[in-house]
Amino acid sequence: MAISQAPATAGRPISDDDVAALRALVRGDLLRPGDAEYERARQVFNKMVDRHPALIVRAVDAADVIAAVNFARERKLDLSVRGGSHNVVGFATNDGGIVIDLSRMRGVHVDPARQRVRAEGGCTWGDVDHATHAFGYAVPAGLVSTTGIGGLTLGGGIGHLTRAYGLSCDNLISADVVTADGRLIVASADENPDLFWGLRGGGGNFGVVTSFEYRLSPVSDIVGGPIIYPIERARDVLGLYREVMASAPNDLNAFFAFLIVPDAPTFPEHLRNQRACAVALCYSGPRERADETLRPFREFGPPALDATGPMPLPALNSMFDAMSRPGEHFNYWKADFANELSDAMLDTHAEYGPRVPSGSSGMHIYPVNGAVHRVSNQETAWAYRDAEYTHIIIGEYPDPADTERTINWVRAYWDALHPYSAGGAYVNFLMDEGNERLRATYRDNYDRLVELKRKYDPTNLFHMNQNIAPEPAEATPTEARA
Repeated sequence: MAISQAPATAGRPISDDDVAALRALVRGDLLRPGDAEYERARQVFNKMVDRHPALIVRAVDAADVIAAVNFARERKLDLSVRGGSHNVVGFATNDGGIVIDLSRMRGVHVDPARQRVRAEGGCTWGDVDHATHAFGYAVPAGLVSTTGIGGLTLGGGIGHLTRAYGLSCDNLISADVVTADGRLIVASADENPDLFWGLRGGGGNFGVVTSFEYRLSPVSDIVGGPIIYPIERARDVLGLYREVMASAPNDLNAFFAFLIVPDAPTFPEHLRNQRACAVALCYSGPRERADETLRPFREFGPPALDATGPMPLPALNSMFDAMSRPGEHFNYWKADFANELSDAMLDTHAEYGPRVPSGSSGMHIYPVNGAVHRVSNQETAWAYRDAEYTHIIIGEYPDPADTERTINWVRAYWDALHPYSAGGAYVNFLMDEGNERLRATYRDNYDRLVELKRKYDPTNLFHMNQNIAPEPAEATPTEARA
């Protein structure tokens, strides 16, 4: 199975003369099919995605990005922007077009006096964690350190500090953006505030962000980690999770998971390759309150494994990296927001979750309340701040022979769960599911995003994304079955 890409533009083939002209304008490397590093450079997170761009520009600065954007626009080429390349649909690459690869732009500058950090667009969260932790600070990030800061922030940014400090995009102060006409502009509350609004949840629709400036939060060490429970207790653990999180302080973040325990020495031998359920905890509040706050999860069961304890935040942010290595697994996902964890939803989870079929497949429930609710739906493009949770059903597996049964499990699980959902989904979890699904995700903010697209990208140069077309698109079925 392969994932389709956005409709291609009608650009002409890239000639040797074209490449020579671009090479004169950029300091970074240009890679073409047949070059020594091309095969590795074209690979992305999802092994289902197998595309062959005609040219990869490994930019080293904003000037390189400007040259590449102008090159793609003038030649009407498909244009992809690659940061961490974690997007499950594979928007970071294309067939026959150009890729702007930001992976060499990974500088980070921390300003502890002003409690700010500026990071270039090719950074991963591991880069930012490393730089900020030395000063006792953090930026609310995701759940693995290999994720790019660009995709996560532009799509919202859910992670271990969400309830305490909000989404990644809520902590964005400004961004340097190369627009479709080749200008480098600043987006902030004071400069181009309309673009700043759209960047916070609207994805990569409006330009290439070459650097992000974030507000720092005073988080260094936390108490957390996973607690694993027997799969037979799944419904009870789901009920516990709902009960505890309903009254938990905002400095406790926890996500629920169904999983197959990895075959790794970090886990007891009797648990390896076994189906289980788990709660992954992150307590960032006063240390003297940690034991009391985590006690309900630690004492329930008893657990099959309690791996919680004090640790640096970067250790938690990288703890699950090995379970989802870029380029090693096929991925198929389905997701939704939820206004509550009703009995019907928990019963559905308890029915389908223990059937986790293969590999690193699973289901996660993430809270999107706490600090997220302090911002209105209209204040940023991210439009589900009244939701309480988001869940994602993850089909992730290394063996292509598992494709049919894994995708069937994801779809059946989602079909059973969707009637209880809030309607839309976290945009960073979406597959290629059609315009109607995208409208449901952006709700009343969709039309405003269309107007913003008309202003900053009227020809839809940046269409390799969860695309907001400059003109209202004709509604398509809620799900385009891949």
